[in-house]
Amino acid sequence: MSVIAEESGPVVIAPQLGSVKLSMLLAGVVILLMMLFGLTMRAAQGGLITIDPALFYKIMTAHGAGMVGTAGLTGATILWFFTERYVSLAAGVFWAFLGFFLLGVVLILGAIFIGGYAGAWTFLFPLPALSGGLWQPGAAIVFLLGYTSIGVGFLLLHLEVGRKLIAKYGGIGGALAWPLAFGSGRPEDAPPATVVAAMASTIFNSLGIVVGAAVLVVSIVNLAFPEFTVDALLAKNMIFFFGHVFINASIYMAVIAVYEIVPEYTGKPWKTTRVFAIAWTVVLLFVLAVYPHHLMQDWAMPGWAVATGQIVSYFSAIPLIAVTAFSLLIYLRGAVSMRWDLTSALLVLGVAGWTAGSVPAVLDGMIVVNKVMHNTLWVPGHFHTYLILGEVAMAFGFMTWLVRRGDERLSGLPGTAFWVYVVGGSGFVLMFLISGAMSIPRRWAVHLPEWHLQAQIASAFAVLIVLAAALFVLRYLTRIGRS
Repeated sequence: MSVIAEESGPVVIAPQLGSVKLSMLLAGVVILLMMLFGLTMRAAQGGLITIDPALFYKIMTAHGAGMVGTAGLTGATILWFFTERYVSLAAGVFWAFLGFFLLGVVLILGAIFIGGYAGAWTFLFPLPALSGGLWQPGAAIVFLLGYTSIGVGFLLLHLEVGRKLIAKYGGIGGALAWPLAFGSGRPEDAPPATVVAAMASTIFNSLGIVVGAAVLVVSIVNLAFPEFTVDALLAKNMIFFFGHVFINASIYMAVIAVYEIVPEYTGKPWKTTRVFAIAWTVVLLFVLAVYPHHLMQDWAMPGWAVATGQIVSYFSAIPLIAVTAFSLLIYLRGAVSMRWDLTSALLVLGVAGWTAGSVPAVLDGMIVVNKVMHNTLWVPGHFHTYLILGEVAMAFGFMTWLVRRGDERLSGLPGTAFWVYVVGGSGFVLMFLISGAMSIPRRWAVHLPEWHLQAQIASAFAVLIVLAAALFVLRYLTRIGRS
């Protein structure tokens, strides 16, 4: 059993600190590698380097699958670590989760760089089977089996978290603070903010993973036995339901680090209020309902589904702002003494970046905008904002918190690295958004000369991100065994 000594406040008992530290180390290394992949692609699009288009799409597939999977890994690790402050979780489940995740990584990388699979992380049916001779069906099967392995690991983790929270807090409603939200419950009797967030994230991510597993299995069967047919529109709905829920769950799980760590810096607990409880129930519903805004280009979609996707997209940012961004501003404004170090700065950046990323996302969720912008670099702009300045920043903040030492300040090399990350990340995502507004298409390996400047500027900002991220990971690595 490991102990983390707090600068102020109670000593934190962390029975599974070793496995959590290992998980975050692996995640940090993979994030850094995926950033290098991203830099390579933008440099190629800017004409700074030349790579074969077939290799470009392999890198794009690995980058997408790697970043989404690693965001999920960091979010789930944060959820697991802090949920264990309130319920006892089986250590073997986390090791099984990590084992299935690593097995999936091996299968995915083998399918891409040995088997030649380059069908993007979304594996849209029937594209894995239509390679034009670039890869064989076996490579696609191995890729999808990798996803299936990762999904099994996540489902095991969520089942363990869910059953323990339900047992302790008297059911799903109790863990979601429904007596406070919709009844006469008192705030002092409500579960902690972490429990509410963990229960909601467990529900919608479990549902998404089950749907994803179903479409993965039928896709694998179709690849092995082509005579087994699948409705393409139904498969696309299932894939985007799974993908949208999973990446959103990654961020909602990571924000638990804000709920648990920021109070150490403000001197006030993050309380579960009626507004907080209601907002998280709305989040639960919205995350499940908003995915059709990815399908507005599919004219065969029922009109009511597309309209639902747009309407929910309009309001999807409201619970985010209510449950985290606004509350964080109040906490920071009312803090008795706020100490800024690399941890607190990265966590606050993560909330700010997540909130900022909701703006271009909501715009793209409007049909009139979506039909023009969806297949441009605007879309990578909004989800890179969510990740680089949002989820990944929170993950790095958690990593630095795990290995912090005494009374640190946001100065020196850590302070420089933070501001380099902010400038690099902001500039990088801004170039995506500007390029999208100029109708530069996404997913093109080769860009026209008139598009090179935007990609070249983005590459320069990407170098800054990589340098800062490398310093974060190196700092974590040098401290991991001594904290």
